[in-house]
Amino acid sequence: MSSYGTLFSGMLQEFEGAARLLNLEPGIWQMLTHPKRQIIVSCPVQMDSGEIQVFTGFRVQYNVTLGPAKGGIRYHPDVTLDEVTTLAAWMTWKCAVAQLPFGGGKGGVICDPTKMSKRELEALTRRYTAEIIDAIGPDKDVPAPDVNTNEQVMAWFSDTYSMHVGHTSTAVVTGKPVEMGGSLGRREATGRGAMIVAREAARHLGFSLDGSKVAVQGFGNVGAIGAQLMAEQGAVIIGVTDWKGGVQNPTGLDIPKLQQWVAQHKTVAGFPGGEPLAAADVFTLDAEILMPAALEKQITLDNVHDIKAKLIVEGANGPTTTEAHKILHEKGVFVVPDILANAGGVTTSYFEWVQDRHGYFWTEKEVNERLEAKMCQAFETVLKTALEYNVDMRVAAYIVAIGRVATVTKMRGMYA
Repeated sequence: MSSYGTLFSGMLQEFEGAARLLNLEPGIWQMLTHPKRQIIVSCPVQMDSGEIQVFTGFRVQYNVTLGPAKGGIRYHPDVTLDEVTTLAAWMTWKCAVAQLPFGGGKGGVICDPTKMSKRELEALTRRYTAEIIDAIGPDKDVPAPDVNTNEQVMAWFSDTYSMHVGHTSTAVVTGKPVEMGGSLGRREATGRGAMIVAREAARHLGFSLDGSKVAVQGFGNVGAIGAQLMAEQGAVIIGVTDWKGGVQNPTGLDIPKLQQWVAQHKTVAGFPGGEPLAAADVFTLDAEILMPAALEKQITLDNVHDIKAKLIVEGANGPTTTEAHKILHEKGVFVVPDILANAGGVTTSYFEWVQDRHGYFWTEKEVNERLEAKMCQAFETVLKTALEYNVDMRVAAYIVAIGRVATVTKMRGMYA
C-alpha cells in the first residue's frame, strides 16, 4: 500500500495492531485494507465571471460488506484522494463499531467555498452529483454533509439525484433540511454522541462531568454542541479555540453567549467573556477533559507532552497521530477514539435513512433516546473488549469493527 499517503498509512497501522490480535486471515486482511472503489471526476462549472473552471471531485467506497457506503462530502482546497480514502476507511470501522448496516464511504471536491458564490456552489454540487450518480443511491451509497457542506448542499444533491431518477428520493442523502425528510436531532447528534461517551468514560475513570474542566479545540458543529451539552451536564468549559484564535476563562465560558458571538463574528476570537487564548495553547490547559474537534493530526509529538487531560474525546476524525497516541497511552491518558467518539452523527444519519425509507418520522425525544442507547451500547462493547484484550480503547474499537466486518466477509464468501 506504499502508493497511499501518510494519513492512510496511519489508518493501516491502527488496523494492523487490531488485526494481529484477532489473528485475521491473510486473505481477509488483504480485502479489508484495499478500497473497493475510488472515483475521480472532473466537474466543469461556469463561474459568475463567465469563465469555466474545472474542479476535481472524489468519491471513495471503501467497503460495502455490511450495507450501502455511508459518508460525508467535504469542500476544501486541501482535499486529496489519500484523505478521502482514509476517511472512507474510518467510516467503515465507525459504522461497524456502532453496529449500523452501512459500509464506509467519503467524498470531496477540491475547491475553496469561501471564495465561491451560492450560485457557483450550487452549480458545483449539481455537477458533482451528476458525475458520480451511477455510484450512489439509497441502497448503494448515501452521502452526508462534512467540512464546508451543509443542509443546503444536501438539498441540492438530493434534488439533482431525484431529477435524474425521475422520482423524489429522500433517502439518497442524510443531513438534509427537516422539511425535506431530514431527522430531528441530526444537527446536534455528533456533539451529543461525544458528550455521551465523555460522560460514560468519566464514570469509568471514577469522576463526573459535573464540575470537570473541559478544553475544546474547534468550535464548529461538533465542538460547539459538544461543549454546550457538556456544560449542561455541569462541566466547566475553560478554553475553546478555532481557526482564528481562542478564548479562555478558568471559571468557565458562557457557551450559549459564545455560540451567539460565533454566529455573528464567525470565530471565537475576541469573545468578551474571557481572555485571549492562542490556538496552540488549548492543549496546555489544566483540564480533565480535552476534546479535539477540528481537523486531522492536531495532537502530535510536538504538543503531546503538554497535555494535562486524563480523558481525551476525539470529536474530529484522526486528530491524534499514531506516535502521539502511543505516548498518551504510556502516560495513562484514556482516549475515546474518533471511530467511537464521533459516531453519533452517522448513527443519527442511519436513523434519518430509516425514517426516509419508512416514510414515518420520530420525535426529537425518540431520536435522542435511540442515540443514547446506541452510543452507550457501543461504548460498553469497546470498553469490555479493551479490558478483555488488555489494550487501549482505540485498538479495542478496531478489534470490534474489524471483527464484525471480517465475520460477515467470511459468511458472504468470495464472489469470483
